[in-house]
Amino acid sequence: MANVLCDYRFLLLVAAVAFIYVQLRLSATQTEYADKLAASEEAENVCTSQMRLLIDQISMQQGRIVSLEEERKLREQECGQLKALVEELERKGLQRRTNKEQVPVAAVVIMACSRADYLERTIKSVLKYQSSVASKYPLFVSQDGTNPDVKSKALSYDELGYMQHLDFGSIKTESPGELIAYYKIARHYKWALDELFYKHNFSRVIILEDDMEIAPDFFDYFEATATLLEKDKSIMAVSSWNDNGQKQFVNDPYLYPFWCPTNHLRRIESHTRLCGRLELLCATGTVPSALSPSFFDGSYCVLFHFCWRLHGGSFVEEGLRLVYPVCICGLWGLLVVYGLRGSSLGQFFKQYLEPIKMNDVKLNFTSAFSFPKVDWKSMDLSYLMEEKFTKHFADLVKKAKPLQGSDVVLKAYNIDGDVRIQYRDQFDFERIARQFGIFEEWKDGIPRTAYKGVVVFRYQTPRRVFLIGPDSLKKLGIEGA
Repeated sequence: MANVLCDYRFLLLVAAVAFIYVQLRLSATQTEYADKLAASEEAENVCTSQMRLLIDQISMQQGRIVSLEEERKLREQECGQLKALVEELERKGLQRRTNKEQVPVAAVVIMACSRADYLERTIKSVLKYQSSVASKYPLFVSQDGTNPDVKSKALSYDELGYMQHLDFGSIKTESPGELIAYYKIARHYKWALDELFYKHNFSRVIILEDDMEIAPDFFDYFEATATLLEKDKSIMAVSSWNDNGQKQFVNDPYLYPFWCPTNHLRRIESHTRLCGRLELLCATGTVPSALSPSFFDGSYCVLFHFCWRLHGGSFVEEGLRLVYPVCICGLWGLLVVYGLRGSSLGQFFKQYLEPIKMNDVKLNFTSAFSFPKVDWKSMDLSYLMEEKFTKHFADLVKKAKPLQGSDVVLKAYNIDGDVRIQYRDQFDFERIARQFGIFEEWKDGIPRTAYKGVVVFRYQTPRRVFLIGPDSLKKLGIEGA
């Protein structure tokens, strides 16, 4: 009996120890959970505090957004008022520069950016001959960007209107390494033409750059040729620039009079321009109304290197078969370029631009010779129409004496009349061009200033040199020559 009682007591002791151990574990667990709960509550309080802080910040930002939106609307209203004021001032300024009874022949726009000293020289050159015909040729300066000196210089002249193109958009070039400047210039040209053609409703525009000087008969020339754009829709533009107008390739009008226009004006199938140096006379019915914004996206477009054909009021891509719009230009130029600094980084300036010879007389020979005074506006320029000119040009080429051999320059010099020299391909043309010193470059399969593959220039005397392509005679309808 005593042993059984002893066993019970031992069991009770074990049970008591186990109970105490369980109680201690429960107590420790409760304490741990309590600590975790307290930490969670503290973290929740921190999160709640941070959330309230963020809510306060968001509320403040929303208040600022509302305030900025109201300020934006106010600024838009102010800008609208200023824009209306500027447009009104432009309209009044244009009215002052345009005679209501005189329909302008063309607007003249000088494209500028950051060369204030160049711009001043160009403006003075233009005003020298434009002032007497200001109602026919309203003058504008279109500035690309915010250069303060250019803006101040343009606004200092009451005789002209000022336009400013601001474009801060990004530029994406077609090929790596291309100059972004050409793309910016392209956008500027598109904007300026839209302003003049559509906003101011001019029917024609003469484009000059800010490093050009013009000849005495510059405006007479454009007035005389303006009607060609209306009559012959195959003509894209009229230019007073000649890539091969260096002094050695033009003749002195006092020694060798060239007042007959058929000795001077011609059609070409690529616009005569060099490194962006150009001026055009564009008709609304042919150029601006047909151009889409993408046409002015790249450097080829800003240089008016046309790879498009006017067809049914719109330009359609011809793929690999390029059809070139025709331009009218002369054998000597009516402007010179003096700008060494520019987007083209002086390319070709010393070799081709600086030696350009500009006509510096107003085609009046009565003081020294018995030749009549030449008036561009009274000349019959109908021979420049497509059908007539092809026949006229073919006759000139056919009558020219054919030359062959490696010493064609010497042979040409020793012949009094016109000569023609045939080239086999681009490489052969470049070889012959280097011998004479004319511009060698081709664009999309044709030489500069070519018509039906024929490049013509004067050499030393009034003689003309015709460089004819392998299929030029066929294109001109000349057989057996």
